Amino acid sequence: MAGSGEFQPESERVTRQLRDDILDGVRKPGSKLVERELAAQMGVSRVPVRDALRVLVAEGLVTPRPRTWAVVREFTSSDIADLNEVRGALEALTFRLAAQRRHRAGLDRLRSNLQEELKAACAGDGVRARRAAADFHETVTSMAANELLSELESTFRSRMRWLLGQHDDLMAIAREHEALYAAIADRNVALVDELVAKHLENSRHAIVAHHG
Repeated sequence: MAGSGEFQPESERVTRQLRDDILDGVRKPGSKLVERELAAQMGVSRVPVRDALRVLVAEGLVTPRPRTWAVVREFTSSDIADLNEVRGALEALTFRLAAQRRHRAGLDRLRSNLQEELKAACAGDGVRARRAAADFHETVTSMAANELLSELESTFRSRMRWLLGQHDDLMAIAREHEALYAAIADRNVALVDELVAKHLENSRHAIVAHHG
């Protein structure tokens, strides 16, 4: 996120705002995104809005429509199953590598993500808790120190953040992350493998319940 004194192009600001609105549930699936209306709401011309919509289409969060509008993507059960399969394959490796290669700076950042998630979950702040949970997973990817994994993660980061937001029991997810943090810190790879498998299974059930 750009600092308060750091210049940020309008297209990036609009993209970030729309992305956050979608991931935080402010703009619901199927909601129309009309260039003219968005430009008026955000106090910008239609050009940065058009650029932002192109980015969000590429990220898989928005579905284009003819001419000057789009809609927030409605993820189908098939879409969710695909995301879960890819997530399961990549996270098993990512968490294992993070445990094997963990270092103090990464652990400090991971602990900070976890503390933010626990604090938000205790307060019942779903937006903050889900953002911190997604940050936790992205920090683990960074700790894995594998450039190809990082590239793969970046291609569907927004869709993964959406998927990680489809949970209702904020504290249950935070506690699972707490156990994973401890296992990574101890470099207990066998336990990490076990906890990740349980975490993925619990997450799949939670997502089904959320959409049920």
